[in-house]
Amino acid sequence: MDRAGTTDVPVFAFLALERTARVLTVTISREEKLNAMNDRMMEALTECFRWIQRQNDIHAVVLTGVGKAFMAGADIGGYHDFNMGQFFDFQDQGREMYRSIEACSKPVIAAVNGYALGGGFELAMACDLVIASEKAKFGLPEVKLGLVPGGGGIQKLARVAGSFLAKELLMTGRFIEAAEGKDLRFVNEVTEHDKLRETALRLAAQLAEQAPLAVQALKKLVNEGRDASLETAQAYDRSYLASLFCSEDAKEGVAAFVEKRQALFQGK
Repeated sequence: MDRAGTTDVPVFAFLALERTARVLTVTISREEKLNAMNDRMMEALTECFRWIQRQNDIHAVVLTGVGKAFMAGADIGGYHDFNMGQFFDFQDQGREMYRSIEACSKPVIAAVNGYALGGGFELAMACDLVIASEKAKFGLPEVKLGLVPGGGGIQKLARVAGSFLAKELLMTGRFIEAAEGKDLRFVNEVTEHDKLRETALRLAAQLAEQAPLAVQALKKLVNEGRDASLETAQAYDRSYLASLFCSEDAKEGVAAFVEKRQALFQGK
């Protein structure tokens, strides 16, 4: 964080934060570099999502970019002359950034406005839902540099698209249009470019209306259960259900259903 902002929203390098009720929009702003990430941006995003995690009154997050790119990967000019140790440190910093989003209990929607390449595609895949502009393009083109993706993209893409298609995309480095991304099931919805933010904010508002503890549990259960056996994951689901049953939100939700009124969830 560069400096303290208002009491409600701090200021981070290369990021613009905007609150709307219980939804926070985080906009990546390094337009002259197509929002390519350097070490300072990675640190800012990591600290931003750690801050978000501590804010009980933020229930959903929209992550987007300015200009033609969501994030056009890493800033190659910033690491091209690194030695191996420096390069691994750079990669570790990137992985910490992705983990800060995945570990954040609030649902995060990637509103992909343009190019999401390399680390930018991996950033979108670190989020929980992806809304893509019709102008969005995705890709993991590291092979063209003689490299491979290092931020989790290989395994995540293989799990979503299947190993055969993942190999094709990774080995050719070709870009994927938004509509194909929806067909491959890593894009939830494709929207007109000028309606992207509106669409993402509408979805975020829907998420923010739900019981916070239940939404947070669902994120954790899906993320951690996908690599466990079915029996283990289902046992984990049941244990969370039992703990939520005793929460004030669950009592309020059941009472509101019986009384045919809108539930007022407090995150307790």
